[in-house]
Amino acid sequence: MRTDNGVRVRRTLAACWDVRFEYAEPVRPFRWPKGGESFEGWYFCATTGGHIGYESWLERDRLILLDADPQVRGIASQPFWLHWHDGRRQRRHAPDYFVRLANGRGRVVDVRAADRVDDAAAEAFAATARACRAVAWEFERAGVPDPVPMANMRWLSRYRRLRCLRPHVAAALLEVFAEPGPLRPEAGRVGDPLMVLPVLFHLLWSGALVTDVATRLLDSDAVVHTAERRSRWDV
Repeated sequence: MRTDNGVRVRRTLAACWDVRFEYAEPVRPFRWPKGGESFEGWYFCATTGGHIGYESWLERDRLILLDADPQVRGIASQPFWLHWHDGRRQRRHAPDYFVRLANGRGRVVDVRAADRVDDAAAEAFAATARACRAVAWEFERAGVPDPVPMANMRWLSRYRRLRCLRPHVAAALLEVFAEPGPLRPEAGRVGDPLMVLPVLFHLLWSGALVTDVATRLLDSDAVVHTAERRSRWDV
């Protein structure tokens, strides 16, 4: 981990379990191999208001899902090195993400498709899970998400920024969808779809409006209604 003045230090996890790792800078530079099979970039996170690095499409998709999760309050990529001895040699691993949850607990997330978890990766994930249990953090090895909900969340993530939110339009949409109704016809009651739909998609992203994103692709006939509770962004 790094201190506030940028000095890298090594401590036991028990001694730094309460460090705000969601604000940590990556402990290693991101790899940007020219012509590589992976895809690297920076994702603007609506939850944190900053950019978070990723090194594959799969990591980017996981960031979208974390960003949309109302229980997530902070995210950092590659926040620390975890060191351990496997009985033969010293090992180290930088987890993909550290997540701070609404209840204050930490969650460490490693992203890897199941068919790409070799023996070395499996040992690293097992060691990370043990370390997390020791300090009451959660650990998740995230694989390939289901294609339908992921496609829907990729679409909605285009409208995650607050610039998509027009308060007067949002208020009208919440009133219209107080009773469940089809997406496009009911949105048309509020005004010009070019102005209304981005607001509607933002409300779906933030959770103020709800529809089935798990079993069907979003379309004009998707049934939309207000959530029982408002999202973390009041409108």
